[in-house]
Amino acid sequence: MTFEEIYRQEWGQVVATLIRLTGDWELAEECAQEAFAAALQRWPADGVPDRPGAWLTTTARNRAIDWLRREAVGAAKLREAAAIESDQEPPYDVPDDRLRLMFTCCHPALAMEARVALTLRTLAGLSTAEIARAFLVPETTMSKRLTRAKQKIQHAGIPYRVPPAHLLPQRTPAVLAVLYLLFNEGYSDVVRSNLTGEAIRLARLLVHLMPDEPEAAGLLALMLMHDARRDTRLSPDGALITLDDQDRTRWDHAQITDGVALLDAALLRNEPGPYQIQAAIAACHATARTAPETDWPQIAALYAQLPQTPVVALNRAVAIGMADGPAVGLRLVEALTADPLTTYHLLPATRADFLRRLHRWPEATAAYREALTLATTDAERRYLEKRLREVSVRG
Repeated sequence: MTFEEIYRQEWGQVVATLIRLTGDWELAEECAQEAFAAALQRWPADGVPDRPGAWLTTTARNRAIDWLRREAVGAAKLREAAAIESDQEPPYDVPDDRLRLMFTCCHPALAMEARVALTLRTLAGLSTAEIARAFLVPETTMSKRLTRAKQKIQHAGIPYRVPPAHLLPQRTPAVLAVLYLLFNEGYSDVVRSNLTGEAIRLARLLVHLMPDEPEAAGLLALMLMHDARRDTRLSPDGALITLDDQDRTRWDHAQITDGVALLDAALLRNEPGPYQIQAAIAACHATARTAPETDWPQIAALYAQLPQTPVVALNRAVAIGMADGPAVGLRLVEALTADPLTTYHLLPATRADFLRRLHRWPEATAAYREALTLATTDAERRYLEKRLREVSVRG
């Protein structure tokens, strides 16, 4: 395991433990950074410890205790620090600290954007600059947002703990939403693909600690089935490969089996939610042996059960078009005029695909060109450029 992989895996646990110890978000991150810096200096000579997370947690914790003593922060806090220092085994193997931090980051008093940014920074170990790029804002702007969010948690007295059972419904949807955003951030951009593994790991943790929450299991199932296709999504030149053209023999079928089992168990609780429904859609794709065997009528019916956001409406139109023919799909897509879709590259890209299937080459060419101006990743642009070349020759 590389140092970067260890950093991505252990950062959140170390910071979570330090926040519980010190009650100071900035100090926790500072001590964690010092521990990782110490590891970077010592491990090349001494070797990576058998349990690098425990080493990092202990090192960061000792630095925090030293700071508490130097600053004389109060007898109670010093007694707490001394008690923790006397423990021979750090709380590395107990994941509750990380779950507490997830729920702290996702408190309803914070705006959703702040919840996402805090989770990316604190649990996934992304730098402020990386988060700023994800939100398309300057680094200084994101730094201020993160600082305000941390201060709000501190000043409002938001407790660092998993809320009692009667308050879980207020926060669990935000936790799930943040995890799915984290997953999608890595899934849509190959440069940030490590985030998919981080999201899956955190989702597994949540399922383990909340086994009676079917939507948590549904989200994990959804992630696993999407992630099972990751090695087939890009061509050698970095272009996106659609589901129709992916080599299904290279999918991770063991991971698909795990996802389907998780979904089946969640559905037995008879409490269907949007993540379980999306996982059921993913299962339709993942279990079809070939693209023509995909159960598009079932997928369209499942999309109809989701809240009809503009994006869901677009996806449902695609499913209906695949089931009933491109002419039907094109009519549905052309009827979509909601504002959020006007700058969404998949709207003209979908329209272009239906036009291509109908052999309406000049119109398809124009639609692909429009989609290309809106695409946000290199993989998407390379795919659209390829399609544009194909229809331009025919037109």
